[in-house]
Amino acid sequence: MNQDFFAHETAVIDDNCKIGKGTKIWHFSHIMSNCEIGENCNIGQNVVVSPKVKLGKNVKVQNNVSIYTGVICKDDVFLGPSMVFTNVTNPRSAVNRKGQYETTIVEKGASIGANATIVCGNNIGKFAFIGAGAVVTKEIPAYALVVGNPSKQIGWMSEYGHRLKFDENNEAICPESNERYILSTEGVSKIK
Repeated sequence: MNQDFFAHETAVIDDNCKIGKGTKIWHFSHIMSNCEIGENCNIGQNVVVSPKVKLGKNVKVQNNVSIYTGVICKDDVFLGPSMVFTNVTNPRSAVNRKGQYETTIVEKGASIGANATIVCGNNIGKFAFIGAGAVVTKEIPAYALVVGNPSKQIGWMSEYGHRLKFDENNEAICPESNERYILSTEGVSKIK
């Protein structure tokens, strides 16, 4: 089989998957049918990617993550070790709700920390940062920093993953990239 991606010999890849060039799939991971994985992704050990999941380019999935049907991750998303997605609001073992999967979108550049839980139907804005162990129960704005259970916003993050400190003009500079940001009633945006 000629392929442009790497899959460890213990990985299971079902039929009808689209896997991008340069992607790596590691030990004991299962890529299920009809999912799409972009170029240059890294799928860690013991990961499950369920049917119809979509991962953009350069998505990093750490060990022990299950990405359930209904999840869409845009480019450059980071999913920390053992973080959790759900896809049904009110699951019951005896009630089949496969037709009620909710969509959860993780926008470009967002990071979700280790052991965080994302309750389905709550989208994560671009470059948002979900702290380790947080439980997300509502929409998260772009560039937001959230922690806790239930999660609450405690600040704003740069695209390089640094907490932003705003001055009296509501402007901040990322200490690594020197990119400038502005805070308004609509949230944070990068100054072009």
